[in-house]
Amino acid sequence: MLKRAGVRLGLLAAIGLTGSAAWAQQSEADAGFGLRGTLSVSAAGSNAPADGSTRVDGGARLMLYPTWKISSHWTVVGAYQAVARPYYLTDYETPGHGVRGNLTQGYLSYSKVWKDASLVAKAGELTSVFGAFPLRYDDRDNPMVGIPQQYGYYGAMATLGALAGAEVDGTWKRLDARAQFTNSSPANPRSIFAKEQYGNWAGGAGFTIRQGLRVGISGYRGPYVDRTYPFYFPAEGRPRSMPGNAIGLEVQWARGHWNTRGEWQKFEMTYGTFPTFHEHTGYGEVQRSLGPRWYVASRMGYVGADYAGRVESIEVVAGYRPGAHQIVKLSYETKFYNDGEPQENSVAIQFVTALPSLSFTRR
Repeated sequence: MLKRAGVRLGLLAAIGLTGSAAWAQQSEADAGFGLRGTLSVSAAGSNAPADGSTRVDGGARLMLYPTWKISSHWTVVGAYQAVARPYYLTDYETPGHGVRGNLTQGYLSYSKVWKDASLVAKAGELTSVFGAFPLRYDDRDNPMVGIPQQYGYYGAMATLGALAGAEVDGTWKRLDARAQFTNSSPANPRSIFAKEQYGNWAGGAGFTIRQGLRVGISGYRGPYVDRTYPFYFPAEGRPRSMPGNAIGLEVQWARGHWNTRGEWQKFEMTYGTFPTFHEHTGYGEVQRSLGPRWYVASRMGYVGADYAGRVESIEVVAGYRPGAHQIVKLSYETKFYNDGEPQENSVAIQFVTALPSLSFTRR
């Protein structure tokens, strides 16, 4: 299994290097472009498979961030990822291997900066403005190996994928705010080419109390089901008549060698005839720097939902930086279920490296 994973990791590395070489050959023609990237490889052992066995395997993720700065105000921003599964710890719950790529961002933005304020308008494929974790989804920014339970791509209440729409972000002194309109819900992201798309609103705001300490709030509202949704039944009525609502609170605090983060979120999904579905979730994360190269971190989280019980998780990580652009993480994660399911345990090692960045500016 590890041998097959190694072949896939090599394939993704080759993709990244080939892309970098192509950009290098266009250095003169593509003035105003930039490209950076992250390559992560991991191996893990987990007893999460449904048959109770222990699975040992590995995967990889390649993140590419192309940017085209058209002028001082206009920019085209992109983010693309290719994942060889099993990469995420949740991948170990189901069998199978494969490589899948998807666009996580791709938009045109206009920005304006004043002395005490700034404004950015975006249109295209956007990251949801709901929640705080999407801003540090890259493995270089996430000190852990896993991700909070409420985030994901499919079956999650807060997507990490792209949503088609428009967004406005603004700052004024210590206040920041954002508003977004998208073609579908963060609980059920839909392609721009899908048959059923229902507009959703999302927004958030934050206030920096002092340097290193920020508190914020975010939320979204709009229809979240379509006629192919697993929990949709024709007797429920039209999908657009069933809105989903979410609200979240977030806090970040950094001082000295300490860095802490936390989120709490509540979701309400309405149905036509069935009772409203409720889910609440939260996590707290603490990171401590032990020196220029070493750090330790831990995340404790939970998810509680109607008819589904409660799941609690704890992850602890030791991180080492062999160089300025690399991180090695050793992780242990455990999950507890209150409905009698066996406790899940996973041990993983992850290597993260920044790919050589390219930048071509106008002369």
